[in-house]
Amino acid sequence: MYKIVKKRELNPTVTLMEIDAPLIAKKAEPGQFIILRVDDQGERIPLTVADFDRNKGTVTIIFQIVGASTELLNHKVEGEYIADFVGPLGQATHTDGLKKVAVVGGGVGCAIAYPVTKKLHQLGAEVHAIVGFRTKDLVILEDEFKAASSRMELMTDDGSYGTKGLVTDALKKLIEEGNQYDEVITIGPLIMMKFVCKLTQQYNIKTTVSMNSIMIDGTGMCGCCRLTVGGKTKFACVDGPDFDGHLVDFDETMARASTYRDFEIKAHEHVCNLLKAEVK
Repeated sequence: MYKIVKKRELNPTVTLMEIDAPLIAKKAEPGQFIILRVDDQGERIPLTVADFDRNKGTVTIIFQIVGASTELLNHKVEGEYIADFVGPLGQATHTDGLKKVAVVGGGVGCAIAYPVTKKLHQLGAEVHAIVGFRTKDLVILEDEFKAASSRMELMTDDGSYGTKGLVTDALKKLIEEGNQYDEVITIGPLIMMKFVCKLTQQYNIKTTVSMNSIMIDGTGMCGCCRLTVGGKTKFACVDGPDFDGHLVDFDETMARASTYRDFEIKAHEHVCNLLKAEVK
C-alpha cells in the first residue's frame, strides 16, 4: 500500500498527488512512468512521473479525470492509500549535452513536460518552454515552468490568458527570431505533437515526442502500446516513451488511441452514477 501524502486540484479536471514511494523516488528520472492500481480490483493505469523528491522519498503524479479509474483515484484523500504503485518504467528522456532546447507542452501533457524542463534547467541548458491550453481555467504549472525556463510562452486557444493561438505559432515565432535549438521536445495530445513535428521538419530540427499509448503490463509483453516508428514496430513502455517524432506514424497511433474511447466514457458515467447514489 502506498500513502497519499499530498493532494492538490490544479484545475477542475486535473489533480496532483504526491505518493510515498521511496524506492521509486530513488531511481526515477524525467520521462519515466509508473503503473498504479487504486485498489486490488482496479485496472492498471500508466502515469508519467511528474516530479520526485529523493530526500522525502515521494513521487508526484498528475492525472486528468477521464475514465472510471481516474475518477476513483480522484476520490482518494490525503492520508489514504492506493494498492499498487510500480516503477520507474520506460526510458528516461535524454538531456545530457543539450545546450538550447524548446520544450513544448499541451494540456495535461505539461505535467510530463515540466520535469524535463526542470532537469534541463538544472543541467544549465537554455530552455524555452511553450505551453498551451484550451482556456485560462485549464492552465496548470505556470509558476513551475517560469522558474525552470529561460523564456516561457503561454498560449490559449481562445485568448483568455497568455497569447491567443497554438503552440506551433509560438514555436515558429521563436525559430524565426533566430533561435537555434539543439532539439525540440514535445509532449501533449497526439494531434499537437504531429503538427509540432511537421513544423520542425521544415527547419530540420531534431524533435523528440513522448508517446503515452494504451498499455497494460508496462514490460513489453502485452503489445498494447505498440506503434510504428521509422517503419518498425516499437513498444512505448520499453523502447520509449520517447521517440524521434519525425519517424512516428501519428495517423496509425491516433486511430489506435481512439479504440476504447466509447467504453471509457460509459465506464466513467457508470462510476459517477454510483458515487452520486452513495452520496444520497
